[in-house]
Amino acid sequence: MSTTLTRSLGTYVSELRLAAIPADALSVVHTGFADCVGTMIAGCIEDPPKILLQALSPPAGDASLYLVGQRVPAPEAAWINGTAAHALDYDDVALRGHPSTVLVPAILAEGESLQASGAEMATAYVAGYEVWADLQRRDPDQHHEKGWHPTGIFGAIGAAACASLRGLDAEKATTAIALGASQSAGLVSNFGTMTKPFHAGRSAHAGVIAARLAAAGFTASPDALEHPLGFLAATSPKGNVDRSSATQAGRDWAILSQGLSVKKYPLCYCTHRAIDGALDLLRDQKVGPADVKAVTVSTSRRNTKILRNSRPQTGLEAKFSMQFAMASAIAAKRVGLSELTDTFVQRPDIQALIPKVEVVPDDRVDPQRLGASPYDLVVIETTDGRRLESARVTLERGSPELPLSADELWTKFEACFAVGNPQLEARTIFDALMSLERQPGVAAFTSLRKAA
Repeated sequence: MSTTLTRSLGTYVSELRLAAIPADALSVVHTGFADCVGTMIAGCIEDPPKILLQALSPPAGDASLYLVGQRVPAPEAAWINGTAAHALDYDDVALRGHPSTVLVPAILAEGESLQASGAEMATAYVAGYEVWADLQRRDPDQHHEKGWHPTGIFGAIGAAACASLRGLDAEKATTAIALGASQSAGLVSNFGTMTKPFHAGRSAHAGVIAARLAAAGFTASPDALEHPLGFLAATSPKGNVDRSSATQAGRDWAILSQGLSVKKYPLCYCTHRAIDGALDLLRDQKVGPADVKAVTVSTSRRNTKILRNSRPQTGLEAKFSMQFAMASAIAAKRVGLSELTDTFVQRPDIQALIPKVEVVPDDRVDPQRLGASPYDLVVIETTDGRRLESARVTLERGSPELPLSADELWTKFEACFAVGNPQLEARTIFDALMSLERQPGVAAFTSLRKAA
């Protein structure tokens, strides 16, 4: 390469302007902002962001918590808001992780601090998405299987697209990306605990800090990504990573080809195909908890490793349990926010169903979807001798190929606000987020409470 990868990405971030972004990409940006803000509001009442706020005890600042909460310094706002957005594991999915739960809190916090326009924030989102996409495509192997949480390791670099908000030149944007790389972290072993959403919040914080340090003259290696002892080599599961090819950022728009998957269920995305299959099956067949002899779920081996909690006792643990997902589908005929509570998980009928669910790894590979098997399949055996088989689910609802409608996206957004803060003007905020690039700034979303 004549120009190092880190420098190439820094140049891309510094030069990207809204006019260069395809119009269809902006619809992805709108979805990412709206879905993330919705899950952030729903998640703000959870323990992880509450404890983090208490522990950090930040001073007064220029960025808002949860759109209408106290104002704190932007790095802490990004950290706490990012943790809230991922607290329910209900936020969107792409690029092996959860890009919006990192990018949006970082961009909103720093955007409010800088009084950035909606156009500048939309541009920063695309910059962060494309940097993240370029890095994750370089490794054919699964970071989850090595123990890395991709949201944590890629997010800290993607969020360094706050350099775009600050208008940093190519050299300083390169430094911001390198600084983000040295803040990458996140372990799969912490899934099902408060630390998983902390990964997202910490990555958002890292991006804000990286851009600020770069702007102030901090230095970092201009080959921090591609160096033999750099980010790509260090995090590669098997060492098969491409450290030398030219960046695709700004050439092939990953945001168009990969988009976002919006979650219908507040559980790890690895459960969603099976949940779709189970719920569809149960709509046609009358099966209650007492009717179940056994349940078998076939899914990819990667999914079985990520879904580490076979006997969950809490709502957090249940988010990473295929056994719980099936038990909830059978007992409640739904898997929603109201089911992801300690009380529901510990219900006798749920606990009785959980051991009846067997998860079988499928080592076949879907060539179109890295880490997935060709399909997920649910089989329910009943006490009266029936064998009920779901459809072979290849596409989960909410994926780019099977997207939620605008009405479904609004319904989720409204439900999240009803849980987290029903006093906010959800419709006004949603409409502003869905036309982000036309808004004057973050003030279009903040302090919008319903009239008393």
